Amino acid sequence: MTTDFTATRDAFVLPEGMIYLDGNSLGPLPKAAAARVAQTVTAEWGQMLITGWNKAGWMDQPARVGDRIARLIGAEPGTVVMGDTLSIKVYQALASALAMNPARRVILSDSGNFPSDMYMAEGLCRTLGADYELRVVEPEAVLDAIDETIAVTLITEIDYRTGRRHDMAAITSRAHQKGALTIWDLAHSAGALPVHLAKVGADFAVGCTYKYLNSGPGGPAFIYVAPRHAETARPALSGWLGHESPFAFDLAYRPGRGIERMRVGTPPVLQLAALEAALDVWDNVDLADLRAASLSLTDQFIAGVEAACPDLALATPRDHDRRGSQVSFRHPQGYAIMQAMIARGVIGDFRAPDILRFGFTPLFIGAADVAKAVDILAEVMANRLWDRPEYHARAKVT
Repeated sequence: MTTDFTATRDAFVLPEGMIYLDGNSLGPLPKAAAARVAQTVTAEWGQMLITGWNKAGWMDQPARVGDRIARLIGAEPGTVVMGDTLSIKVYQALASALAMNPARRVILSDSGNFPSDMYMAEGLCRTLGADYELRVVEPEAVLDAIDETIAVTLITEIDYRTGRRHDMAAITSRAHQKGALTIWDLAHSAGALPVHLAKVGADFAVGCTYKYLNSGPGGPAFIYVAPRHAETARPALSGWLGHESPFAFDLAYRPGRGIERMRVGTPPVLQLAALEAALDVWDNVDLADLRAASLSLTDQFIAGVEAACPDLALATPRDHDRRGSQVSFRHPQGYAIMQAMIARGVIGDFRAPDILRFGFTPLFIGAADVAKAVDILAEVMANRLWDRPEYHARAKVT
């Protein structure tokens, strides 16, 4: 299969005159999503009411959609389930991994990890007791820091700020050699590049769906548990829908079979309907084609910006093997520069303290968009168009 990126672009709502380079933060609206959600609201909720849990398949939706995401992250069928938020899934995976490695007390992460993951790890350590530790090292030091004291590694494959990519295979191999388990956060990987969870032997993985997978704001998260752990991983959050038989209404918790035990609360049916529509686009996408197009676009952007904007410093690795699907540049006035870009129709985002971040999603971004974005950024920098009071006023979301 050869991917037709003209066809995938036509599958999204893209406002006229806008170059959207922020799909790594919130993906655009798939054209089919509004109709799919409307159908769920009117034909299912409206006409079926509570019988929709059976008739419309709402109860099975988390596993059904999970299997579709499994294909995109190199996971085995029946190992991914949807629901809750990414932070909840991080907590579940961490608690399960620590319980499976009880002689050890150290969670290893790196300073490039997303802060929310660190917060969940810190909170879990406080709950478990003073002898539990979150150990944080520089991204480049992760491999050497894995020793016999580590219970589990908690690593985001793609650095949310710089786009730096960890070597999943090497880290997983080293962790297993040293008796540690692995948790991979795929928030900036799923839908951005090929992932091979089963091939590398990952233990757990988690991720969100509102970025490259385009499920919409607040879209549900997913969790992966390797088949070898499916019947032994015990979730700390023993939710009703993770029970072996929810409608037996037992007073004591019995974990469900396999990945079903990682369900917690009622599934977000409307958000999952939007996600199902978004995943239809992926039925005609070859991930190797996606990766090749992503690297071409990011190479083009890096070359163009470096030639036209010498005041911007590249923060993203040049090496293809170490790069995700975003490009980041540093500048002390990064926030104001990004606001000036947004005012001119190029939407990226800013990450403190000084990073301008641009996401490249070949499903709806092409070479012409990249060229125009470079021209606009060059104009903003050459004429100091960012140096206006309105561009320095910080909004709640950057």
